[in-house]
This record gives sequence, structure tokens and C-alpha cells, in this order.
Amino acid sequence: MLPSMRLGQMEHRRRTSNPQVGVPADDAGLCARLPPSPSPSKEPGGVANGNSKRAIQGRQKVLRFGPEKQPKLSERHGLAHRIAGLFAGIGGIEHGLHAAGHETVVLCENDSAAVRVLAERLPGIRLHGDVTTLRRLPRTVTLLAAGFPCQDLSQAGKTAGIVGRRSGLVGEVFRLLRSHRTPWVLLENVPFMLQLGRGRAMDVIATALEEMGYAWAYRVVDSRAFGLPQRRRRVYLVASLDADPRAVLFADEANEPEGVDERMLDRSLACGFYWTEGIRGLGWAADAVPTLKGGSTIGIPSPPAILFPDGRVVTPDIRDAERLQGFPADWTKPAEEVVKKGTRWKLVGNAVSVTAAEWIGRRLIDPGAVREYPLRKLHSDRTWPPAAWNFGFGRCEVLASEWPVRRPYRSLEGFLRYPVQPLSAKATAGFLSRAERGSLRFPPGFLLALERHLERVGGAPGRRSIAV
Repeated sequence: MLPSMRLGQMEHRRRTSNPQVGVPADDAGLCARLPPSPSPSKEPGGVANGNSKRAIQGRQKVLRFGPEKQPKLSERHGLAHRIAGLFAGIGGIEHGLHAAGHETVVLCENDSAAVRVLAERLPGIRLHGDVTTLRRLPRTVTLLAAGFPCQDLSQAGKTAGIVGRRSGLVGEVFRLLRSHRTPWVLLENVPFMLQLGRGRAMDVIATALEEMGYAWAYRVVDSRAFGLPQRRRRVYLVASLDADPRAVLFADEANEPEGVDERMLDRSLACGFYWTEGIRGLGWAADAVPTLKGGSTIGIPSPPAILFPDGRVVTPDIRDAERLQGFPADWTKPAEEVVKKGTRWKLVGNAVSVTAAEWIGRRLIDPGAVREYPLRKLHSDRTWPPAAWNFGFGRCEVLASEWPVRRPYRSLEGFLRYPVQPLSAKATAGFLSRAERGSLRFPPGFLLALERHLERVGGAPGRRSIAV
């Protein structure tokens, strides 16, 4: 397990170090606030991050480690990795890492449609089916990447948690790591994992990594930070045996743009929502679609709906959905050789964002100086925060934003390249029926727009209005 500072050492640090801004005195030793360097951190490629009035005022800090009991984290950064991709899906992590200069030596995936996509889009890479029959990782692997199944972890599904029949497969990750401790690990999952069982799921993962000697850091990142109009929040965890994973995830800070929440009621913008919802949720997203998902509350993989300012209610083309995840259009087309076309929505919804993986991949090759953030001691018997790390001084909550970078943003209406389809009368009527039974509050004029759309597409006119 990663060694922790002894109480006496922590007290010595408190007495001899300057107070650290934003860190409670009792937590300063554990969280190891380090002195800042004067120059701002830059994104890979040399573009400095911007700030806003509500910015997390992060300055860089020089990497420095304390007593001899601390992990010996080296400067062995900047490597192009050889990847083992577990639960590879359609290759979102790997495609992004390849764009950053890394290569994959083995992929593990057992879904026949996804395997067909991998074989076509990532040719020449060894493909293995069932992860439980993969005896060991190739010795040449330096990075294990896994977006392990999240069906049991998703807030929309059953809460079987980390020991669920499917998400329990994360145990296979640690089985393989114990046989070959790769220098680096990259994991991806849904943010609800941080809440599940009052933090138990995340504690299982963090403890397993610590027991094997890994320093780790994780951060919830919103895909909109990369300029794509999809509100997709995902946890990215990076761990390393001999280097500082914080230099990958916490060298960049751009902060959420001002006014992004206020745009939720802006009717001049195209807004996405889940037409399969209506009772407990809506997924409303201004100038974006909500998270593309592999399933829905009505049991089928399906596209979100979009309400345009002119009153049209449509669903996007699968090719634009692929682009919203950072893939080229028709990336999943090969799957139609073995499954129905509609299954492509499931493949895309379950995929890892290519643009987020590429950002991480570039920071693995070009790590930055770790920004200075306010920190708090992390209590593992509670819900875990959106960002945290442990590099040997104990687990700490990191007050970072979900926007590490801020790439030029394309409006949802301007982003869509392929023909859209009107939301069907059946789908529209079903949503309105669920909305009438539920108690959700909707944006002003939203339900009236849907009723008018229902009339245009041939639904029953003159139904009782539930518009607000």
C-alpha cells in the first residue's frame, strides 16, 4: 500500500511550512501543498489556458516529495505507451490514444458488433474475447486502459454496484494487473460510481490500486470542454507506479464558461432532451444533446431528441452521434454486418469519448506542471468528490473544474451535418403522456412546442394541454 506520512512527520511539516491557501490546517500535511512556480501551465501544443471571473485560480506547482517513506515517483514521463485495451467497445479510448501517438498491442471485447467494428477500424491488433479467459497481459504493455462495464453503476440502472454481475468485471482488471503491473493505468466510468454505496465502489478501486503501489488521480471531465455539443460527464482515473499521475489530469484548468447554466432557458438555442424520459428526468441540455446512452428507461438504445428554435422536434443521425463522441462518421457502420442498424446507437452510447482520451494521451507524452488547487482531506466513507488524488500523502479532494481545457465550441445546430428526422408521433405522444403523469417542471413553452409538433406529425389534435 502507498505509505502515508507518520503523524510526527505531519506535525513537523505544519510547524515548519508556510500555511497553504485553501487547505484546512489539519489537512495541510496530508494533502501536501507544494510551492507554485511562476509561469502558467499550458495545454499540449503550447496554448495557455484561459481564466474567468469564477475561475479556480490555479497556479503551477513544482513536483516535490517529502520524507523517505514517500513513493519514489520518478520523472519517467513523456513516453509513448503500448496499450492493452480491456472492455474496448468500439475503441474510443484506443482511437484517442492513437491520435496522441500511442499504440495498442491487444484489445479485449466480447460483443460481436463491437468486435466487428474493432477488426475493421483498428486492424492488425490482437483481439481477445472474454476477459475472464485472458491469462495475462503481454509483457510489453506499459498502459492498461479500461472503460469497464457500467450497467450496474449507472444511476439509470440497478444499483448492484461494484460487485454487480457485470461491473464486478472490474476485478478482472486487478487480476491482470497483479500478474503484470503495468507502469500506467487508465480507467473510465460514469460519475455515479463516486456516489454508489456511500463511496464504497470507488473505495474498492482506490484501495486495490494503493495496495499494488500505484499513485492515482481522477477527475470528472465534461465532453463539452473539447468543443463537442454533448453534455457528457465521465470519471477518468490515471494511476502510475513510478510517476506523478496528477501531471496528466491536473496540469490543465480552463473552468466552466460563465453563464453556461443560465442558457438553459434560452429559446434561441437548439436544446437536447431524452424523449424516452418524462417522469423522473428530462436530460435537458442547452445548445447540446444530453449524454448519449447505450440504453434508456424504455429498454431500447435510442437517440436523444432536439428542439430547434423554430419549433421543430427531431432526432439526429447516427453519423452525427458518432461525431459527437469524437469518431469519424460511419465508424460503427461495420456492425451492420452482424446486427441491426439500430444497435449502432448502443455501441456509440457505451463508447468512451475520443477527444477526452486524446487529451489524456497527449498529457501522457507531454506532462505538465501540476496546478495548485484548494484541497480537502477525503473521507472514504462518504460520497467521493468530482476530483481527487493520492500520490503518497493521503487521499485528498481536489477543487478542480470539469473543464480542464476550453476548445472552440460549435453550436449544436451548426454541428449537425447529416439529415435529421422528425420525432415520431408515437414517441412524442408517449413523452407527453409520461410528462402528464409525472411531476417534473419543464422549461417554459417546452410542452406546448411538443404538442404543436405532435399535431404536425399526425398526432391526435385537440388533446388536453399540459403546457406550462
